[in-house]
Amino acid sequence: MAAGNGPRAAPRRERFEHPSRQPPRRAERGAARCRHLGGGRKWGKRGVVGRRAEERLLQPGCSAVARRSSTDEPRGSGSCGGATHLLELGTFPLLPPVGQACSGERPGRGSWCFLSCVFISHGSEVCDRLLSGSGAGCKMALPRLLPPLARALAWPGCGRALHRAAPASAPAAPDFNSFVMRTNTCGELRSAHVGQEVTLYGWVQYQRQGLFLVLRDFQGLTQVIIPQDEAHSRVKKLLSDAPAESVVRVTGIVSHRPPGQENPKMPTGDIEVKVETAEILNSCKKLPFEIKDFIKKSETLRMQYRYLDLRSFQLQYNLRLRSQMVMRMREYLCNLHGFVDVETPTLFKRTPGGAKEFLVPSREAGKFYSLPQSPQQFKQLLMVGGLDRYFQVARCYRDEGSRPDRQPEFTQIDIEMSFVDQAGIQRLIEGLLQYSWPEERGSIATPFPSMTYEEALAAYGTDKPDTRFGMKIVDISEFLQRLDIQFVQNALSYPRGTVKAIRIPQGMRYLKNKDLESLKESAKSQFNQEIMEIICRPDGSLKSLLTKFLDEKQQSELIQALNMQVDDVVLLAAGEHKQVCSALGSLRLETANLLEAAGLVLRDPTAFHFLWVVDFPLFLPKEENPAELESAHHPFTAPHPSDTSLLYSDPTKVRSQHYDLVLNGSEVGGGSIRIHSAEQQRFVLEKVLKENSEVLSHLLEALDFGAPPHGGIALGLDRLISLIVDAPSIRDVIAFPKSFRGRDLMGNAPDYVTPEELEPYHIQVSWPLADKEAKKN
Repeated sequence: MAAGNGPRAAPRRERFEHPSRQPPRRAERGAARCRHLGGGRKWGKRGVVGRRAEERLLQPGCSAVARRSSTDEPRGSGSCGGATHLLELGTFPLLPPVGQACSGERPGRGSWCFLSCVFISHGSEVCDRLLSGSGAGCKMALPRLLPPLARALAWPGCGRALHRAAPASAPAAPDFNSFVMRTNTCGELRSAHVGQEVTLYGWVQYQRQGLFLVLRDFQGLTQVIIPQDEAHSRVKKLLSDAPAESVVRVTGIVSHRPPGQENPKMPTGDIEVKVETAEILNSCKKLPFEIKDFIKKSETLRMQYRYLDLRSFQLQYNLRLRSQMVMRMREYLCNLHGFVDVETPTLFKRTPGGAKEFLVPSREAGKFYSLPQSPQQFKQLLMVGGLDRYFQVARCYRDEGSRPDRQPEFTQIDIEMSFVDQAGIQRLIEGLLQYSWPEERGSIATPFPSMTYEEALAAYGTDKPDTRFGMKIVDISEFLQRLDIQFVQNALSYPRGTVKAIRIPQGMRYLKNKDLESLKESAKSQFNQEIMEIICRPDGSLKSLLTKFLDEKQQSELIQALNMQVDDVVLLAAGEHKQVCSALGSLRLETANLLEAAGLVLRDPTAFHFLWVVDFPLFLPKEENPAELESAHHPFTAPHPSDTSLLYSDPTKVRSQHYDLVLNGSEVGGGSIRIHSAEQQRFVLEKVLKENSEVLSHLLEALDFGAPPHGGIALGLDRLISLIVDAPSIRDVIAFPKSFRGRDLMGNAPDYVTPEELEPYHIQVSWPLADKEAKKN
């Protein structure tokens, strides 16, 4: 059987870390090799080559550095005479000299001196073509040419040029048909394949009246024509009777669709496959739901039959994009910046503070492991161990109960570095996201904007602001404090009393009275905050309870202070600063939902607004006991350098070196510079947080053995991908997620175990009465 693979898509161009380097025009396939230089002036007796030779050399997998000698350079500072050398590019260590040298003659003044040629293929470094010359004479010249090469590398600008010339090979298009029995996927056939015999494997999407069926696999759809002649009667019956979602193999000839029957909505819409032979590999019983993206399914049903839901094109796309981004992140961190991928344990011990952790029983009576909520302690210990740069695609666990935007197990891109500051971490993450960002989602600009925690709270009412739309919080305390209004004066008498408002442009055109009442009720129930509305009528006058305290001039000044227009609605709140800001920040988002439900587009789903939020408080009062403090981030976060003295006198005023990365109103990353002093760490644990430091004795001891300054960050991979693909839930970017209540509905986990299975762990279960009765029944 002839296999017709047809033309392949051109490989995607590689992204370059340095914008000054433009991507090369073509990539070498197979083993990377350095092309023989040509073009420009040919190599002559003095080893001179033109500019075009340099351009031809700079290809993926092969880079060269050239420096033009100036006429005022002293004699004797010349080049290596064409010797080649595997050299450091970016983060790779200096490798031993390999290769051959051309003639030992030194190029004259004004010549191009090529200092290095680097190419890496399949994990090995190979130099199979030299910059000039070949043969035994060149090999003999190598030892005496290496010292001049070393001197040449010390020339000003050579180091920068080497860095710019770092190799980056453009990946070839993946071969989806390698190692398998098919010749093509269901999504790759085009007009160029017409006349070829192909073998396809896939699922029956649907079939029409025994005339044709549509075959589906992970890459797309192909229309398959069922033969109607007597000679193929068996094939016709086989395919006509195949239920939807049955797995079949078909072999046939690719042909053009009849004129007028093309489907421009399908990538394969110009062709069809006329079946010669077919086989039902597995028949499908009646489905609980149709495998189509536009068919709405209940969340419970999707979770129960997750293996069927995974067949949808949307979930296939989400998981493949996730895989591609993770691969690009590995590339950026490990290949370009020398990070080490280290797996850390998932059985550990309880960490004080932070989220609740899952317990795992051990065979030692009364002793339990904990599943770590993050590899925090391990990555700090790796820095103490001198690893310098760590990263991991880490599995993490948090026992947080029913949270709609959380999963009990989740994945984060975990990063730690030694000898780094906050700005260094931010630059790393910006470069990482820019490098791994999906091309189909457009480009992202760096550096990301930044604002302090206090600025975010004052303007947006939250530490994770959505900056895609306006409606910022406005402070009108100064205007209203001049007026003799009792509730305003009461509010301003608080230690941080304030009066703030948000303006809803054209609110009366889109919001109904019941919407305004709903917003006010929401603020009351969630934040115990009263809200007063102010409406600008068509005649420019104000409608509000507040107007009875204001004369016409004051009303005009209020309109000016709030920048109100006709039909605008203002929501006003007075009270303690944080409570007022939080309430208005929540109403801002609720209002945006109401306006968009009414047809006004505020938040562009294709826009990606990144934001750094910095200068968080180091400690916050505990909700259950405000007299005690807890860590705003975690207990290992270092204080802001300017506030270190306050740590020992007034810890409530200390800012931290904690930073969050926010995307479109969702936190997608968080990190900090860590405490690397054992003494300071012990003080924070024992004196400020009132924690038992013995639980962390191993970490405290490690910090006493010469721990370097270090810091890091973790990106929430699930949430980041869900925002990129605009998924309604992070469950849509996880292959096998848990339900809202943390259950696996497909495998019915968690589940009961017998007393005999619990016995080795010295555990007995005391059943609540209702559960006991249910278990009996």
